[in-house]
Amino acid sequence: MASTVGIVFSSMNEENVPELTKVRSMGSIPIGGRYRLVDFALSNMVNSGITTVGMITKNNYQSLMDHLGSGKYWDLSRKEGGLILLPPYSGETETLYKNRLEAVKGATAFLKKCKEDFVVLADSDAVYKLDYSKVIDYHISKNADITLVYHEHEAVKSHYYITLNTADDGRVSGVEINPVTNGVKKNYINVMVARTSFLLRLIQDAIQLGHTSFGRDILSPGVSTLNLYAYKLEGYYSSITSLPKYFSTNFDLLEKSVRSEIFGDRAVYTKVNDSAPAKFAETAKVKNSLISDGCVIEGTVENCILFRGVKIGRGSVVKNCIIMTDNIVGENCNLAYVVSDKNSVIRDNRLLAGCEIQPYFINKSSLI
Repeated sequence: MASTVGIVFSSMNEENVPELTKVRSMGSIPIGGRYRLVDFALSNMVNSGITTVGMITKNNYQSLMDHLGSGKYWDLSRKEGGLILLPPYSGETETLYKNRLEAVKGATAFLKKCKEDFVVLADSDAVYKLDYSKVIDYHISKNADITLVYHEHEAVKSHYYITLNTADDGRVSGVEINPVTNGVKKNYINVMVARTSFLLRLIQDAIQLGHTSFGRDILSPGVSTLNLYAYKLEGYYSSITSLPKYFSTNFDLLEKSVRSEIFGDRAVYTKVNDSAPAKFAETAKVKNSLISDGCVIEGTVENCILFRGVKIGRGSVVKNCIIMTDNIVGENCNLAYVVSDKNSVIRDNRLLAGCEIQPYFINKSSLI
């Protein structure tokens, strides 16, 4: 693979899931029982041979820092390169960046020091598997200025999204921002590839021209002025665009075919916690669920995602729920379609229920 540096945005699109991001960054949202969203972006890069990754932070990044540490769990704790935390400022000022373009502007000093020929920019708000070496090869073969990665699925309305139109040879013929049409679209997944030198020139021009939006000021007019190409991501892809989408994405991981695709031939790396194995009492009944280390189950659990250290009391029935780390569910409770954030306590005899399109959400460290 050609020498490549990675940049991961840890805080983009947080307004899509305010319930989960008011106490953490987008990348540190827990998912799948033991992972964080950022694990998928980082693992894709590491598995593609990228050993220098800049992580752009913003607000509420304490849990992200605790999770990433030195980067050793992703083999990114290195004397040269490795995982590098980048400040959340928009260039020379001490003002937090307001959008993607300002965030990239703030990373120019990091990019100028990099010796790698190419740069991959990726968000950390989705679950998918992608070999960036194939995207780089495609980028080189097309002599592209920028290669945008897309996935074909029903357009999901969110705060800000982009769909692409392409010619038969893969060249981008149109960029639509927040289109109102429905149906299956070529949805840009906020992953792009460019030569490092070209991206630096692009940023410098954007600064001089006073541009404020990467999509509207660079990609959209770039259809006619740049060699923009699109690369199709095959297979499973799910971005966290709302709380119901977070809910459904977790439950996709209960499907064997999805687990095999995401976790099969290439590992998804995450922080390792040395916890005791899960404990199942004689009264426990568990069906079709992901149960993490340190859990103690005395009741009934069906179609659930339980994170580390969760306790389910005797006589309780928990179905179609996501229960995050160190939650305690008392005795004789009945929970259905509930998302309970970390360190919450649900007392005995509680009845809580939501539905698939609007799960009942419990804030972090709540007492119910």
